[in-house]
Amino acid sequence: MPARKTDQTSRRTVRKSAKRTAAQGKTAMTLPETMITGKASPARAADGDRPVFAYIASLPQPQRGIAERIDALAAKTLPGLQRSVKWGMSYYGVGDGWCFCCGGFATHVKLMFMNGVMLTPIPPVTPVAMGKSTRGVELESVEDVDERQIAAWMTQVAAVPGVGGKKR
Repeated sequence: MPARKTDQTSRRTVRKSAKRTAAQGKTAMTLPETMITGKASPARAADGDRPVFAYIASLPQPQRGIAERIDALAAKTLPGLQRSVKWGMSYYGVGDGWCFCCGGFATHVKLMFMNGVMLTPIPPVTPVAMGKSTRGVELESVEDVDERQIAAWMTQVAAVPGVGGKKR
């Protein structure tokens, strides 16, 4: 087989890290590589409030503010709330299962509800590789957080048997 010529068009492109500079009108900051690639954060799996609070604190703004607001809303809405970090995202549950998760990405925070297809109205986003029945929303700013709707979804999903409610 003859040797392949390499030219400028056939070279592998390397993704540069996303830096916001003062010239772009924003404070200088480097986003974690996982937030740029769309992969889960490297946060270690652990149960309890402290690991979730540490995960949220590790996020840059505005993702941190969004995640803090979601966490506070969950604590206010769901008695007996349990927290955990799993697969690089914060997970929330009551009863016998995990109800929803919240994770930061480069441009937004994903709030995903397990068995979201059972919610009314059904959340608009169908995530990749999170199960056929998972649905959620992508929040780009704190202003995008519709507390009334999200609290309603949290309450509904916590009552779904096998997810947050008691098994029948």
